[in-house]
Amino acid sequence: MADSITITDNRTGESIEIPIVDGGVDAAEWRKLLPGIWFYDPGFATTAAARSAITELDGEAGILRYRGYPIEQLAEQSTFLEVAYLLVHGELPDADQYATWVDEVTHHTYIHENFRKRIYDAFHYDAHPMGLLTSGVAGLSTFYPEAKDIADPANRLTQIIRLIAKMPTLAAAAYRFSKGQPFVFPDNDLDYPTNFLHMMFQIGGAWEPHPAIVRAMDLLFILHADHEQNCSTTAARVVGSSHADPYTVVAAACAALYGPRHGGANEAVLKMLDEIGSYDNVDAFVESVKNGQGRLMGFGHRVYKNYDPRAKIIKQAAYDVFEVTGKNPLLDIALKLEEVALADEYFISRKLYPNVDFYSGLIYQSLGFPIEMFTVLFAIPRTSGWLSHWNELLAQDSRIARPRQLYVGPGVRDYVPIDER
Repeated sequence: MADSITITDNRTGESIEIPIVDGGVDAAEWRKLLPGIWFYDPGFATTAAARSAITELDGEAGILRYRGYPIEQLAEQSTFLEVAYLLVHGELPDADQYATWVDEVTHHTYIHENFRKRIYDAFHYDAHPMGLLTSGVAGLSTFYPEAKDIADPANRLTQIIRLIAKMPTLAAAAYRFSKGQPFVFPDNDLDYPTNFLHMMFQIGGAWEPHPAIVRAMDLLFILHADHEQNCSTTAARVVGSSHADPYTVVAAACAALYGPRHGGANEAVLKMLDEIGSYDNVDAFVESVKNGQGRLMGFGHRVYKNYDPRAKIIKQAAYDVFEVTGKNPLLDIALKLEEVALADEYFISRKLYPNVDFYSGLIYQSLGFPIEMFTVLFAIPRTSGWLSHWNELLAQDSRIARPRQLYVGPGVRDYVPIDER
């Protein structure tokens, strides 16, 4: 067999040949030869727990494709809602399909008034917006009990539309609550990114964001719509494998994203640039990193071993935004840091290239978003990816997630009464 591996159990001399299919080998075949022997793979770094047709990511080549379409083409020519349709349905929509999809999403943006008032009022005035969003999404499951009928594909699609539509509303409400500002209702005459910006920043009177800012917001949504089997997507698939409703699934994904190792990278970049302080301090900072005295945030990636294709796109978007908002004072520091690092063999040999988070925080900051909203901004578009994976999982009728462990605790012990210990 040409594309295969052979495994030999040296204890018995028995062997088995396993075909390599789609870049992987079937663990069920492994178990035939070695029952009770498990792969030890913390972080699932070399374990494929899913077969997916949604996102193709080649970290060595710096390739990212949604359903086969290069991210560069989608970023240049598409819109977020079109990309969301692509992720969910597997194909780009025609004109009528797109119009229907946009109309359905637009007219599901409202959340029940009792829910909006009461759930956020239960929190402290300075509650983190991501905590509010996670709780809000979970709470929505109680308003849509029919969402538990996950066996019905039409019902699943209805809930997917509702969640994609309501995430900007919940996110903006979380922000307004944290600022002590009145909530702003969705405006169904506005497109998706404009409506979100409207709910975020409208304060009395007429207000209209600049087209370049709207486009940058939509572009950021496209770039963050999906990214294969990352921590939050895996969380969504694991919870979804229990046949939980989609609101609970998205809440679980939000909870995973809330962790700073997953959703806090662009915030860490801004903190690093603030600590560097000035353009003239970049060289010294780079040397300190090489000497093990700090970390170069926004460089390198768990998967990419080449330049993150999203980083190239977002860098240009940053210039477009700064033409409207004025240049972020940290931009010069970032540009020099990128230039110095990309010319240094220390970073080149370690394949440390800028990732999407290196410039996204600068854009968010220039648009007026506080740092605590950065992860929320990530969650809005990623909802389309999470739900696409959830829908795919159910269509495949996948088994409930149940990884194995290597037990390293004590052997059998007899109970000792407390007065004898």
